[in-house]
Amino acid sequence: MLFTFSQDGHPSLGWLAGCLWSMDFKIEHTWDGFPVTHEPVLVRLSPSDRGVMMEVSAPFFNDPPDPLGEPGKPFNELWDYEVVEAFFLNDRTEQYLEVELCPHGQHLVLLLSGRRNVWKQGLALSFQVSRGETKWEGKTCLPWCYFPPNVTKFNSFAVHGSKDKRHYEALYPVPQHELQQGQKPDFHLLEYFKPFNFNTLFGEEWKQPESDLWLIEKPDI
Repeated sequence: MLFTFSQDGHPSLGWLAGCLWSMDFKIEHTWDGFPVTHEPVLVRLSPSDRGVMMEVSAPFFNDPPDPLGEPGKPFNELWDYEVVEAFFLNDRTEQYLEVELCPHGQHLVLLLSGRRNVWKQGLALSFQVSRGETKWEGKTCLPWCYFPPNVTKFNSFAVHGSKDKRHYEALYPVPQHELQQGQKPDFHLLEYFKPFNFNTLFGEEWKQPESDLWLIEKPDI
């Protein structure tokens, strides 16, 4: 897997034969804005015929250990384990897709309408993982039907460690000058997500396909 990076929190863009083929993100801060103390997690988004390819390259901590769910299947409350997460948001409607990927092969897909308001979860993914002693890589295709209409913002997170050694990391963290005394990590602070546009990947004339899932399965809000 080949990645390119930016140093300012913005995605790096990969080009091949004059065409854009990836957006790469490096998670290099904790949720509250401090630099991470290990090789940063890398998240790549690239075009696919059926949706968006999401690839992860990350350190493998094996902490917490394997959640013991079947690899390749959804696992409830996967956020309590070692995961890399991506959030795709329509900031006008607060509809968003949350994707969680675990180095042991489990995954969790949630659809939310309104902050933290999950209306569908445990959706299927074809998720491939390769894992060594100190590093893991994962790859999945996110189908268009999982994305809410008109995605406008994005954030990505990584979590590892147990109990008081739990580490929460964010692509776009809470600015340190806005932290409140006693504030805890919260990945659903949608106001800190940054602008995102699929046209960067698919071209100026491209329009996001409609999702039957979001049109038919109306959120209960």
